[in-house]
Amino acid sequence: MSKPLIPAQRRERIQDYLAVHQIARTVDLCNLLETSEATVRRDLEWLELRGILERTHGGAILSQRMTFEQEYQQRVQHHPEEKKRIGELAASFIEEGDIVFINSGTTATQVLQHIRKDQRISVFTNNVSAVVELGEPGFHYYLIGGEFQSRSNSLAGGFAIENLKQIYANKTILGVDGISVKHGCTVPTKPEAEVVRQMIERTKGQVIVVADHSKWGVVSNFQIATIDEVNKLIVDEGIDSSAIESLGAHDVECLLADTKPNPA
Repeated sequence: MSKPLIPAQRRERIQDYLAVHQIARTVDLCNLLETSEATVRRDLEWLELRGILERTHGGAILSQRMTFEQEYQQRVQHHPEEKKRIGELAASFIEEGDIVFINSGTTATQVLQHIRKDQRISVFTNNVSAVVELGEPGFHYYLIGGEFQSRSNSLAGGFAIENLKQIYANKTILGVDGISVKHGCTVPTKPEAEVVRQMIERTKGQVIVVADHSKWGVVSNFQIATIDEVNKLIVDEGIDSSAIESLGAHDVECLLADTKPNPA
């Protein structure tokens, strides 16, 4: 029988495991460390207090910080097929007569591109990229105005906020840079966070978050919503089942976009 590990050794191995896998189940850590579930939970709590991980339902995820905003064209290249399928699924929840807020970002742009052009709806957005990519949308499409943010191809600032205060939407669809149970939904810049928080405040219906699986466990600089303010998360099949369980415990419905290629 091997000699039991001391706490420092156990915690180091947990960190090594998370560095490779990003997500760990308590049962797997028990097997790895050859120790009890109670001991693993104490180690996870110790590591969480130091900001190394975030405990989830049945395990933990590695805390990943995103402290700067990437250029829009860089983000377009990350998980493009997943974003396309997520956008397609999210657009299917928009119904006749809806008034919808949609923010900036590459996944949010995919939502806008997949809205049926013959729908009688109104979309209010700060997403400048979509103006270029949509062409003639068919539905009523409004830019909220504001100061141009070149890195994200979006609009923000006091003018945008004041315009949003004149509108009530019955749905908001949001792209985010990070999502976790503990820290909620986050984005890297204050101007975008202020716009999105105003969108949520003026929504008398569901808040739907669209994010590919790489955003799970990521924490950016500014919170736009707690996890309890989110009704649905639309994500690709790469997300871990423990994440779905954790979200379900907070009454967040998790919908998986099918990213498998269609058979010929």
